[in-house]
Amino acid sequence: MTTRKERLTVTVDPGLIDAGNKAVTEGRADSLSGWVNAALVAWVAHGRRLEALSEAIADYEAEFGPIAEEEMARVCRADREAAVVVRAQRSKGRSSRSGRGAA
Repeated sequence: MTTRKERLTVTVDPGLIDAGNKAVTEGRADSLSGWVNAALVAWVAHGRRLEALSEAIADYEAEFGPIAEEEMARVCRADREAAVVVRAQRSKGRSSRSGRGAA
């Protein structure tokens, strides 16, 4: 964005302040202000991507007609079937956090 900065006073949830301070402590951010600035940059970029996607869908539908609900459901099913699971599966003999399981 720009190198010129302006002071801004905002009210945020304490958990967000804790997360920002943790990022600074862990060396993932130079300062809390820098961490907040990076988060706002990411939020703006996300919004721009959503706007571009919305425009692309509108252009597609203007040329080819509305995308049918059935087609969207079919693509969602195909995506789920093709997805790669990245979470490890729990073993059956492993005790759960509630204390139930292996004795």
